[in-house]
Amino acid sequence: MRRYARTLGPAAAMMLAMTAAACGGGSGSSSESSSSDSTSSPSAEGGSGGDADLLVWTDSLKIDAVTEVAEAFGESNGIEVEVQAISEDLQGSFVTADAAGNGPDVVVGAHDWMGNLVQNGAIEPLNLTPDELSGYSEKAVQATTYDGKLYGVPYGIEALALYRNTEIVPDEPASMDEAIQAGQAAVEAGEVDSALNLPVGELGDAYHMEPILTSFGGYIFRYDESTGYDAQDVGIGKEGSVKAAQEISRLAKAKVLRTSISGDNSIALFTSGKAAFLVSGPWALSDVKKAGFEYAIQPVPGFDGQQAAEPFMGAQAFMVAANGKNKDIAQEFVNNGVNSEEAMMTLFEGTQLPPAMTAVQEQVDDPDLTVFTEAANAAAPMPAIPAMASVWEPLGKAYSAIVSGKDPVATIRSAGDTINKNIADAG
Repeated sequence: MRRYARTLGPAAAMMLAMTAAACGGGSGSSSESSSSDSTSSPSAEGGSGGDADLLVWTDSLKIDAVTEVAEAFGESNGIEVEVQAISEDLQGSFVTADAAGNGPDVVVGAHDWMGNLVQNGAIEPLNLTPDELSGYSEKAVQATTYDGKLYGVPYGIEALALYRNTEIVPDEPASMDEAIQAGQAAVEAGEVDSALNLPVGELGDAYHMEPILTSFGGYIFRYDESTGYDAQDVGIGKEGSVKAAQEISRLAKAKVLRTSISGDNSIALFTSGKAAFLVSGPWALSDVKKAGFEYAIQPVPGFDGQQAAEPFMGAQAFMVAANGKNKDIAQEFVNNGVNSEEAMMTLFEGTQLPPAMTAVQEQVDDPDLTVFTEAANAAAPMPAIPAMASVWEPLGKAYSAIVSGKDPVATIRSAGDTINKNIADAG
């Protein structure tokens, strides 16, 4: 596949593709420009792919990189491609549109959608061999494999890490206990307002609490590398989760964890110098770099005497729509056009997500992204099974309630009962 310089912005490329389709010609590689300054967002009832041979849906943050890869594939194969950004509920819009036969040929999204998409008959398995998959990190392949079948080509991976304001805390902590102690000392000295910004919020945040849960031996679903997650083995309410809940309660009483710290403000409070530590992902990196103070990043450490902390690992992937109008082209694009070192480098450069392909990982000369790559490769893939939909709300609310002062043991056991009931009712 030949890569070429793209001079159009995503909105102009979108308008050009639609104009070319309306005229019945063009391959998407024309150098003409458009004055449009917005990307169309088709409704769930029907796409607006015109006569494009390949229609791809993604989100607005990734459209530039995805468009470059798609247009290069189109030019190499003499076909017309179109990439559209869906501004709201990409997953839900895709499921609805695919069922109606008016969706895209390819959708780009998170791996943990796969259980829902497979259940709805919205995506098809891919045709990559084990040898071809050997070029990707093992965790990325695990994440994009559902029920023993590969459903997506992963390009970016992510996981939580621990950011540290080194002007406040110079030395890297060996454990989460050391980090919290150093942060509390900084609070007592009046240097910061918060020892640790770990998002809780009024409704709770099960995603950001996962490192605490796993360090104390807890789990949401039992995981086996050969069979994946077992929705019938829920760990919430069992011993490890109880220990984690008791630690969360202790940290709340010490004012380390607070419901006033949420996903909406945790990064901004850290970058404004009001917190010693921050638990967040690579999406916070740009803001942290702009903050103007010295910082460091490390994998989230475990607690003293406990297991290693294991946050969720997420993968972004290209998936083939089950009811797309051009499935053969879509399979060729995902299996071959996307699955190349050149395309993966383009996607990395355009999204700045830690790459899933190991050959690209080896070329990344950024210590911060290397930390996130290592953290993702050591983390557990976020469950993609449909049963996970029964977990987020009750578990998040349980964590928030514990931070707000509720009994940790009774609260986490009640959450486990609710999760098991929800799964049983859904099944």
